Amino acid sequence: MASTPTVESTTSCTEEIKEIPTKAMVNGNNCTANSTNGMTSNGIEIKHNKSNGTTECSNDNRFEEFQFTVPWGTVAGKWWGSRDRVPIICIHGWCDNCGTFDNLAPLLVDEGHSLLCLDLPGHGFSSHIPPGMYYYLNWDGVMLVRRIVKHYKWDKIRLMGHSLGGCISFLYAAVFPDEVSHFICIDIASPAVRSPEETVPKIGQLIDDFLLVEKNAHRTPKAGDYEKFVDLVHYAQHGNCTKDAVRVLLKRGMRQTSTDPPHFLFYADVRLRSFGLGFMYMHESEELAKQIKCNVLNIKANTRTVSLNMEYYDRICDIIKENAAKFEIHNVDGAHHLHLNDPNSIIHIVSNFLSGE
Repeated sequence: MASTPTVESTTSCTEEIKEIPTKAMVNGNNCTANSTNGMTSNGIEIKHNKSNGTTECSNDNRFEEFQFTVPWGTVAGKWWGSRDRVPIICIHGWCDNCGTFDNLAPLLVDEGHSLLCLDLPGHGFSSHIPPGMYYYLNWDGVMLVRRIVKHYKWDKIRLMGHSLGGCISFLYAAVFPDEVSHFICIDIASPAVRSPEETVPKIGQLIDDFLLVEKNAHRTPKAGDYEKFVDLVHYAQHGNCTKDAVRVLLKRGMRQTSTDPPHFLFYADVRLRSFGLGFMYMHESEELAKQIKCNVLNIKANTRTVSLNMEYYDRICDIIKENAAKFEIHNVDGAHHLHLNDPNSIIHIVSNFLSGE
């Protein structure tokens, strides 16, 4: 009997993925990757790894590992489908990774679409931001998308985001309204808002909380049984994800550091757990919503496993509807990660929206 895998919960802020492995064994099968690299005139390096799978192979091999050099390291992701067309830029939720689209992406590739699914900074295989810095998650994501769009010189893009990724897509569509043709938002309407009365008294505590997280960032990792760890993550999701979905996310959420016995390290930056600075006020979000001109699809999960202010959700959707070229909202059976748990529940909605039906 093989030794029981254990998991180490690391809080290191320095662990980074410098490059995706070019050869690995997955379930007894060789997974090879061929990379093509290039350097632009402004010093931004692009690496694409043609993959039949790596250590995080999915069952579908129609993607290339994606790497994009940024000033603090590398942003990783998966490019699904042809690279001969502008892809749908897909952005995951908080503390997830681009694997959140692993089950939906193949269905969209079948429909002839390409997708560029990103690991946000500090998530998945992407580098963590430098020590001492703070994650302003929404605007960090907008900045990242803008870097990629400007590098490829794309005039019009399509965006799809889940949760935090939906917030980032909302902001990008509002700030660059003439450069977005389609915007798909899964179980979110816009960034969360707070009143000044809520935020101002808490600012000092938020700063101290972050500094404490940062201070403890190099604690000795904790080990645990792999399946118990999956159970723990599943429990922490409060019904958002099935266990199979958790395992999909963990393919890019951990890496194996030893084989005898097997040990794993988390990829996600522990500083992601400390957030709250930079929340928007309602009037800011409303003004941003008024700027969105593109075709908009909002998919709302019927099973409420994440706390959302539904009055605010509906208010933002109403504002978007006033100015968007087209607006659809669909209530779909499922929980917050419905696109990962059961992509067939939304594929026809997304496909019809993208095809203009």
